[in-house]
Amino acid sequence: MARSLVIVESPAKAKTINKYLGRDYTVKASLGHVMDLPKKTLGVLLPGEENGKRKKKAKSKARGKAAEKSLKRQPVSDDNIFEPKLEIIPGKKKIIEDLRSAASDAPAVYLAGDPDREGEAICAHLAQVLSKPKRFVIPEDEEKKTAEAQDGDKKTPEVKKKTKKVEFRAVDPKKIFRVTFNEITPKAIRAAFEKPGEIDTNLVEAQQARRVLDRLVGYKISPLLWDKVRRGLSAGRVQTVALRLIVEREQEIRAFVPQEYWTIHAMLDAGEPPIFEAKLFKYKGEDIEVSNQEAAEKIVAAVSKTEWQVATVVQKEKKRNPPPPFTTSKLQQAAYNRLRYTAKRTMALAQRLYEGVELGDEGSVALITYMRTDSVHVSSDALAQVRELIPDRFGANYLPEKPNYYKSKKDAQEAHEAVRPTDAARTPEDVSKYLDDDLFKLYQLIWQRFVASQMLPAVFDQTTIDINVGDYTFRATGSVQKFDGYLRVYQLPASNADREDEEKDEEGEGKTLPPVTEGQALRLDQIRPDQHFTEPPPRYTEATLVKELEEKGIGRPSTYASIISTIVEREYVKKDQGRFTPTMLGERVSMLLVKSFEDIFDLTFTARLEEELDEIEEGKLPWRAAVKDFWEKFEVDLDRAGGEMLSYKAGIPTGKKCEKCGQGELLERISRHGFFYGCSRYPDCDFIQDLSPELGGEEVESENTVEYCENCGREMAIKRGRFGPFLACTGYPDCKTTRRLVEGTRKARKPDEPLDEKCALCGKGLVKKHGRYGEFIGCSGYPKCKYTRPITLGIKCPKCNEGEFVRRGSAGKGGRGRPRVFYGCSRYPDCDFTTPHMPIAEPCPKCGAPFIVEKKTKIGAVRACLKEGCDWEQLVPEAQPQTQLEEAPVPVAAKS
Repeated sequence: MARSLVIVESPAKAKTINKYLGRDYTVKASLGHVMDLPKKTLGVLLPGEENGKRKKKAKSKARGKAAEKSLKRQPVSDDNIFEPKLEIIPGKKKIIEDLRSAASDAPAVYLAGDPDREGEAICAHLAQVLSKPKRFVIPEDEEKKTAEAQDGDKKTPEVKKKTKKVEFRAVDPKKIFRVTFNEITPKAIRAAFEKPGEIDTNLVEAQQARRVLDRLVGYKISPLLWDKVRRGLSAGRVQTVALRLIVEREQEIRAFVPQEYWTIHAMLDAGEPPIFEAKLFKYKGEDIEVSNQEAAEKIVAAVSKTEWQVATVVQKEKKRNPPPPFTTSKLQQAAYNRLRYTAKRTMALAQRLYEGVELGDEGSVALITYMRTDSVHVSSDALAQVRELIPDRFGANYLPEKPNYYKSKKDAQEAHEAVRPTDAARTPEDVSKYLDDDLFKLYQLIWQRFVASQMLPAVFDQTTIDINVGDYTFRATGSVQKFDGYLRVYQLPASNADREDEEKDEEGEGKTLPPVTEGQALRLDQIRPDQHFTEPPPRYTEATLVKELEEKGIGRPSTYASIISTIVEREYVKKDQGRFTPTMLGERVSMLLVKSFEDIFDLTFTARLEEELDEIEEGKLPWRAAVKDFWEKFEVDLDRAGGEMLSYKAGIPTGKKCEKCGQGELLERISRHGFFYGCSRYPDCDFIQDLSPELGGEEVESENTVEYCENCGREMAIKRGRFGPFLACTGYPDCKTTRRLVEGTRKARKPDEPLDEKCALCGKGLVKKHGRYGEFIGCSGYPKCKYTRPITLGIKCPKCNEGEFVRRGSAGKGGRGRPRVFYGCSRYPDCDFTTPHMPIAEPCPKCGAPFIVEKKTKIGAVRACLKEGCDWEQLVPEAQPQTQLEEAPVPVAAKS
């Protein structure tokens, strides 16, 4: 008996599904899309063009001239305008032949692509190639042996090509069915095959519209960038908007002017422990801002001589509700904040968990539901299962009376479900031995979030004390956890920066206040004015960029991973300690595109286009109408940009005079080494000023010391090589001395310094070396002896209290980019404590912690305490040496 054919996208998914379907089905994989737009041509029929292909030129043997045959012309109409000219993807012909062969005798063909636009389009294209008859020419090699020569020598056999024509019957469209499921479980698979449906043309048209729009932008704008900047660059409908967000954030940071402000903190004694802290809150019932030290000292002097009395005591119970189960974007954000997984890595791991992983004797098992979703809906079966798990595992007091229901955003597809485990009873501990570390951590995160979403809220007892001091009011806030609720399973990240908005700590959380009554007098123990400066908006991390894109309606969560990967791979942005910074190339490209295509790369316009794609999916808007509206705006911008867009190849005027000749104007240009200033009188004037960030910009040290060759005494000059800039002797080729540069500077690295100490391995002398991440001790016998040890800072690690801090570093992605310097424990890997801030061996003036750190911020160096619960920080004056601790403000002692 012939078997029905089931087609999915991936072999892993095919393997898992095949286990549930049994012998009556054959499951094969298409390996993704089988049809797409051509690579070398636009592949979209535009208004004013003809639908036809120009035939190739044929040579006339008689006349030796080239002749061109006439075009087959078909006028463009409203029925075929913007029609994509899809073709079989190169390399997929063998897969299609295999699928056609299997489908030709199958009683039914089930298309089981993913339940989204891309999955629907894959199924539509498969139906298209299977339902059309196709004749394939299969080559067969046949060896025709020639007769042997009379002298007995054998001639080389001639090989002739023999072809065999094989025709596969077209599959009756009535035998092609569409099946969809949000999870790969026996029940979901059975339900899908019991009620197969048809391909959703609205979903297919929404995908087609998006593909056409992206092709128009990429294919029409990228050549402009090649012409004006350099080859190999690209633009994208959503990619460029994401880049614009990063560039504009960087511009905000540069334009930010920090404002000074002060806070006043009082340590008060209520007669019973603990002594607690209150902060200046109001003046004469109104909010108060303390803008400078003079005002702060005036307030301190006034309240130090006044009686402190409790005005009000408010105690209330506060609940923190559990978060909903994951959508795609929330999963990407949480995975970055908690696990430091990039969006691309998160989606790749989630794909594996969805399609199935080997669980010993059980075989391939899908562990989570479909991971591309914007819905928080959960099926009734899954709710019943998790509500049975919670009391058994955590206790009945953690289970709410009724299931928790969450509201999805307005355009979410409720037919889809949230990202959740396929079986909540399959705990992370149960599967840990079968999963690698990355897969386990992501599954654990998804499982914990889903279980937590159906638990009771966490409950806190919150106390707020207002204290009157003359016309001033100080406030103390304390909060103590009363019931952990969902926090039992889904703990919050330690840092507020890594939490979602609803998870942020409120002031006073974790602090205990003594019992006080209204009217009670308090004793002032000490008072402290603290100086602060407003900070610019932070640079985007992957999590905050995904959040911003989703909130502004830019793109779809399922595409964020590829968007972020593209702008990094194109070197438009770089990551520094997990935050995106635009490169000089990225800023220039963004500036050109936004200026020339103001409408197309406008945030509101892009968001509206996403809404139109949703309307196409819902059948409310014809896809050609949406593309037409876009094209009419785009065509105008495109024509104008061709003539008006500035060119870095030709040179962009800067209005600056040439420093060398004093006559020409400096033009900003680009070469294979990066951007530079060149004189407009070139070649008469060869002045060049490098603008590359390695040699010019914020990271370059201000001193411009001249380096001299240690061999011949001539000056050293900066040269560029395949591995970046270096110092070379100006006496070349007579002197070939070179020296590496200290990262981000024009200074040569220091030579090794001999130490009065022998190597423990080979007995040779030890030397102090200078690596890209700082100083360390190594053997003078290198490379034969590779003994090294770090130079510690003499500050104990706060985690293990045994090791000491060591300056370490890691290279940029692929060994490129600026290295990341951080400080870690010398006992690594036994102790994994790290901090990006430089430790300083001085006690915290507020809490007495044994060391403080120095942070680099946009407003300058700031000294701060790392101890949890201590908020001491202070700006370091510019003139002060880095290793000297600024004297903290002296607390004003209270009078007895």
